[in-house]
Amino acid sequence: MNNEQLTRFKTWFDKFVAGFYSREGRQTAGNDEYINANIKLKEEHSGRVCTEMLYLADQLHLEGNQRLLAETIALFHDVGRFPQFFKYKTYSDTKSVNHCLLGLEVLQKENILAELPDDERQIIETAIRYHGEKELPNNLTGDTLLLSKMIRDADKLDIFNVVIKAYIQQRDDPDNFKLEIELPDEPRFTPEVLDAILTGGRIDYKMLRTWNDMKLCILGWVYDVNFVPTLSRLKERRYLETIFEFLPDTPDIRKVRDKIFAYVDSQLK
Repeated sequence: MNNEQLTRFKTWFDKFVAGFYSREGRQTAGNDEYINANIKLKEEHSGRVCTEMLYLADQLHLEGNQRLLAETIALFHDVGRFPQFFKYKTYSDTKSVNHCLLGLEVLQKENILAELPDDERQIIETAIRYHGEKELPNNLTGDTLLLSKMIRDADKLDIFNVVIKAYIQQRDDPDNFKLEIELPDEPRFTPEVLDAILTGGRIDYKMLRTWNDMKLCILGWVYDVNFVPTLSRLKERRYLETIFEFLPDTPDIRKVRDKIFAYVDSQLK
């Protein structure tokens, strides 16, 4: 892979995403402002994930072809989100389609990766395929495993950023909050979700019932972080502390806080 190919990928991506913005006079199903806000959310997210991916590439001393593959994976990791939201008006895979598989369908239909050698194309497709799964399959090796782990970390880093901004906006300016909330914004949380995070287990999205459950789930992602620089970034930006500010101050939540912070500190020693 070379820089010229990456430049072409970026040009295609920008044109592809532009086609999903609702415009005056165009027939669309749903509120244009709502659609545009959510398409913009994922477009900007994709750009920031590229930045986080290159941060990890620097920290892990990747060079040359590995860096190009890493940035390509980050650029395309959520390409399925745009047709998903435009058609279904949701980013919930359980309520619509698997956005990872949809992204692969888009890339294959458009022949985007056809110019790459088979081994490079397979690395990119595998990393995209599994970036949103509960865990990676145990048969990945080499650059496929490395880059699959990296995109999962880079994606998480920016999702922390995205959800915190959403929490703040929803609290401070609810009348102008136009992003999708997949779960009810209720003060309760599900005991099974709490138990999973306290035992260090991975939370199945099917367990989530409220927005507080989602907050706990995101906090529990620290157990699924693959690289120390990712945890360093989380701690430096105080993402964890900020999310706890949006959870009720109860004995159970304080236990979660102690558990999460103790785990992160143990990994950073």
